[in-house]
Amino acid sequence: MTRYNGSEIKTTGLIGKFRDPSVGHVLEKLSANLRKRGLRVLFDQETAAHVQNPVPEALPLEKLAAEIDLAIVVGGDGTILHVARTLAEHDVPLVGVNLGRLGFLADIPPDELFEHIDDLLGGKYRIEPRAMLSAELIRDGEVIGSGTALNDVVIYKGDISRLIDIETWIDDQFVNHSRGDGVIVATPTGSTAYALSAGGPILHPELPAMALVPVCPHTLSNRPIVVRDQSAIRIVLARSSQQAQTTLDGQICFPPMQLNDAVVVRRSKHDMKLIRPYEHTQYDVLRAKLNWAQ
Repeated sequence: MTRYNGSEIKTTGLIGKFRDPSVGHVLEKLSANLRKRGLRVLFDQETAAHVQNPVPEALPLEKLAAEIDLAIVVGGDGTILHVARTLAEHDVPLVGVNLGRLGFLADIPPDELFEHIDDLLGGKYRIEPRAMLSAELIRDGEVIGSGTALNDVVIYKGDISRLIDIETWIDDQFVNHSRGDGVIVATPTGSTAYALSAGGPILHPELPAMALVPVCPHTLSNRPIVVRDQSAIRIVLARSSQQAQTTLDGQICFPPMQLNDAVVVRRSKHDMKLIRPYEHTQYDVLRAKLNWAQ
């Protein structure tokens, strides 16, 4: 965790919640404020469609990420998940403005936005590197699906009502054979998402670990486990009469798994750089989002 040097920001990218016209007003005010400060402002091309007045410049997300020093994401955690993969590949830090419901990642409220922009450009923020996952679907020795995730990789039964049988291997060591609705491999960031609702542990974002959380296991002794983030986790579909689905952050879907297909999950070589107010701690976020203060 390091202090963010706001003086290094020359070009900012504005990204809004996908297909949500309500973000347009906030983005227009934000764009005008940043340009008054002498910063170059680029809009994500899909976001620009929700802004009534002409935008300074608009680019597709991939090209935008190659041009900017900072991304300001207006929406919620889902919006951050959508853009994090691209921004991480270009080593672009992001800050989230929360228009969503819960917001573990997007924690700046809109009514405090410009106060936080002052602090951000003044260096009163810190960078939190957030580990990401890399996943591959392997069939007969060939990779037929691949991608990265910030929160989690989920192998689940899909639309069928029957349980699925899976084998879990860690670093080529057999762990168990289990039946249930599936399994979640979560980063520390993802430990407060789907994994939390499935009974998994909350991991501090700086912890070098991954959590394996069973979803509705048929054997109650099948419990969540935490492993080092340098491990290679392999999940194998173990019965021929079944199919299983694999999703990354609930947004990327691999082809359906078949008998003996394996999903291999490792820590990605890219981290997402999340910028947060210097005085905010993870425990502040947990108290606020999980109502621990009540």
